[in-house]
Formats: sequence, structure tokens, C-alpha cells
Amino acid sequence: MGMFLAPTASSLAHLFPTQLFSCLLLCIALCAACPQLCQCTDRSGAMAVLCSSKHLQEIPKDIPKDAVFLKLDANKITQIPSNAFKHLNHLEELDLSRNAIEKIDMAAFRGVAGGLRTLDLSNNLIQSIPKEALVKLNAKIRLSNNSWHCECALQEVLLEVTLDHESVNEITCQTSVREEYVGKSLIQVLDSGVNFCNIHQKTTDIAMFITMFGWFTVVTTYVVYYVRHNQKEARKHLEYLKSLPSTQVPKETISTIL
Repeated sequence: MGMFLAPTASSLAHLFPTQLFSCLLLCIALCAACPQLCQCTDRSGAMAVLCSSKHLQEIPKDIPKDAVFLKLDANKITQIPSNAFKHLNHLEELDLSRNAIEKIDMAAFRGVAGGLRTLDLSNNLIQSIPKEALVKLNAKIRLSNNSWHCECALQEVLLEVTLDHESVNEITCQTSVREEYVGKSLIQVLDSGVNFCNIHQKTTDIAMFITMFGWFTVVTTYVVYYVRHNQKEARKHLEYLKSLPSTQVPKETISTIL
């Protein structure tokens, strides 16, 4: 009976030279393109860039263009500037949760609108967000546990985007145009029939009325002052004319002065 010999590493390399070479090239490419402190892995042919809990204070500039999954959660990022992800045309999942984000520019997600499926902005310090930053996204968005200021602009944002239904009730009002809504779920407040845009319109109308009333008061006061001042001047002029001994003041002049 012939003996069975196990294949050696060198014999396997001869059997699968193309596969080994491809794997080597992939590993080299991932290591070379990956941002510092981050880890880049291949998930069934899709690149995942993992930058969680790396104490990052801003979004890395050298994220690979073919990244499909990008995790930037649990860092110290404070803002999302314009065009931060513009070159990531293949991006599908973006996790920015558990940061210190306060500001999001209008063009923050320009370039990823078409393919992005999920966007996680939960557990940050966001008070407001421009509608233009999110309206073109087809992604399901998590906005829970932020420092939201409930007013008309935020209401318009929520009406335009697709929210993650599991966390939608966790979008609460930290501050509000009306004190009674502080601490309440924004979605529940809106479902109860509250319209922040109407409140804003009423506030604007009241402010405009007060402003117009103030101007009217100023104009009226000036007119009254002008009339009284001219009457006094006219009386002084008339008394002066009467005091002249050799001059007889015509009645027509007196009536004109008065």
C-alpha cells in the first residue's frame, strides 16, 4: 500500500499561486491605504474602515475611496465640515455616534447621498441641523439622544428624512420655544397636533406688531413735538411784531402766522 504524504507549504504555493498572490496584494493595499490608528478589513469583498474609540478629534482625510462601511463612533469629533465624505462614493454605512458633534455643515454629506443606507448621529451634542444636510439622503437616520432645540427648523428636518423607527421616540427636546415641551419626545409632541412653525409664525407676527407700534409711537411723538414747537415760534414772532411801536401789523400777516 502506498503511503499518503501531506502537502507541504511550498507545494500548496505551487498549487494556488494566483490566489496567494491576490491575497498578498489585498493585504498590502489595505495596510497602505488605511488611515493612521484605524483598521481596514475586507467584509465579503467590501472594505470596512474601523476607527472606533481612537480619540479622534476630526474626521480622517485619508479614508480609502472604496470604503463601504465606516465606523467613527466613540471619538471626540466636534463637527462635520462640508465635503467630509465627498470622495466616498461607495459608502453605505456611516456611524458617527457617541462623539461630541455640535455643528454639521450644509454640505457635510455631499457625495454620499445616493448610496448611503444608514447614518448614525445618535448620542452627540447636536442642537440643530440644517435641512439641506439631510434631505437628499436616502439613508435611515438615527438622531436620538442629542441636545435638540425643538422649533420650526427641526420640525421641517424630521418631516423630510427617514428616521430609524427603533429610536425615534428618543429624540427629545432639551430646549424648546415653549417651556412645556422640554424633556418630552419630539415625535410625540408633533403627533399631539403641535406645530412649531405656527408658534414661530405667531411669535414673528407679535414681534412685527410691537416693532410697528414702536415706530408709530416715535413718528406720532415727533409730529406732536414739531407742531407744538412751531406754534411757540409763531407766537413769539407775533408778540415781537406787536411790540414794535411804529409798525402796524396787517391782519393778513397775523392770520398767516397763526
